[in-house]
Amino acid sequence: MRAPAMETALLPTTRLHKNLLPLERRDTPGPSAKLRPRTVIEARGLTRIFRTYKKQPGLGGALRGLFHRRIEETVAANDVSFEVAEGEIVGFLGPNGAGKTTTLKMLAGLLHPTAGTATVLGFVPWERRSDYQRQMALLLGQKNQLWWDLPARDSLQLNSTIYGIPRAAFERTLDEMSHMLHVSDKLDVMVRELSLGERMKMELIAALLHRPKVLFLDEPTIGLDVVSQQIVREFLRSYNQAYQTTIILTSHYMADIEALCRRVIIIDRGQICFDGALAEILERFADYKFIEVTTEKQVDSSRLRHLVGSAKLVDERGGRLKFKVAREDVAAVCKVLLDQIPVHDLTIQDVSTEEVFRNVFSSPVRN
Repeated sequence: MRAPAMETALLPTTRLHKNLLPLERRDTPGPSAKLRPRTVIEARGLTRIFRTYKKQPGLGGALRGLFHRRIEETVAANDVSFEVAEGEIVGFLGPNGAGKTTTLKMLAGLLHPTAGTATVLGFVPWERRSDYQRQMALLLGQKNQLWWDLPARDSLQLNSTIYGIPRAAFERTLDEMSHMLHVSDKLDVMVRELSLGERMKMELIAALLHRPKVLFLDEPTIGLDVVSQQIVREFLRSYNQAYQTTIILTSHYMADIEALCRRVIIIDRGQICFDGALAEILERFADYKFIEVTTEKQVDSSRLRHLVGSAKLVDERGGRLKFKVAREDVAAVCKVLLDQIPVHDLTIQDVSTEEVFRNVFSSPVRN
């Protein structure tokens, strides 16, 4: 794949969420720095600016463009800095257009940054040295690397030849991973005839065939059904535990992040606005819970609103009521409900991770 030519330009100021500004990554204290895992990925001030030509409509616009071109600059990544230790699985999150894929492509060596530096496994990625390419893999959920008109096994065999993998090792690795991903019976089927989930699993095998030390995953479960998503998550977790592969994962499915990542990096408008424990951001933006009650008979909702005080009734369907309650008031509200109304069933629910991140990205911005 050919990388676009590097462009240089002045870096504009990007707005950040004010609610996120106080949050910074805190290193976990330890008895000795020597006990910490070694840093595998290090990015310092990575910046990527794309320049696009804005053509005016019509023939007249095309002629004017020959002499006076309108150039628009888009800052895809703006001063991105972070480190990832060996064996970590880090969630790299953000809305569409936030700069996630651009950052991964720079770390994989597909794009040259406008400014900044980075090292992965001690290599500068965009130098594209073969020693580095043999130790990393990039899997883009919306891109195919397998040959469309060949059986998956043939494409995988070709990959093994390119990477110089001995035949016995190739067969052993292929058998192991295809079994774990439940696609052993699909290896001799043409790629075009595979379902989306089966094709994505084959792409994952192709990316891991040479046992990379670093794996960049961009939306690996996009479009997959629930069962396939779960299989891929379990596979990645097992693979990471077995080989201590360092993984950076982007996903819009928060179940992927919850299942695999203890640490998340959140990027928005090209800048990192949070880098720390997933539990910390859940606590920060999920300071409430939902209480759902099923009553034995109809209840006057206006009277009920008064009973529960500051709790907010967010849904009412027949005898089923749902309240949004501050975490510190949950016990008190439950007591009032149980004492004052005929409760048949009561459940307490945490906020979903999807809603937490909606709260993050919809928080007010600083002018």
